[in-house]
Amino acid sequence: MTADAPKVATLRRLRRRSQFLRAARGNRAGRSAFGLQVVTAEDEMPGVGFTVTKKVGNSPERNRMKRRLRAAAAACADDFRPGHDYVLLARREALSRPFAKMIKDLNGLIAKVHDTNVHDTKADDNRTGTGRGPRNATP
Repeated sequence: MTADAPKVATLRRLRRRSQFLRAARGNRAGRSAFGLQVVTAEDEMPGVGFTVTKKVGNSPERNRMKRRLRAAAAACADDFRPGHDYVLLARREALSRPFAKMIKDLNGLIAKVHDTNVHDTKADDNRTGTGRGPRNATP
């Protein structure tokens, strides 16, 4: 007899430039190793895309960052919400960050971008100015 295998969440890959540009207009949050952008999508299955620019390193380093981000996204596949597209933006720290910490950070960022009432009290305490105002504000 075979045991029932646990259901693994599948993620849709974002591949078109327009999908990445749409996600850039959505909610965003970041950690030292990567940033996360999220926007609602028409497809029921969650979509995930990865961006690693030439600014963060040479080709082998960028490829290693992408592999680590893909593995972290696969580990957190159950946390991604249906009907949303996510884009992970790699930073240089993604090379040296412990993998368990990356997974923990990604779980926290997913919760943060979906909960608009969550505030990082440490960051709020350090602010001295009023900021630049709302994003994409029209005059």
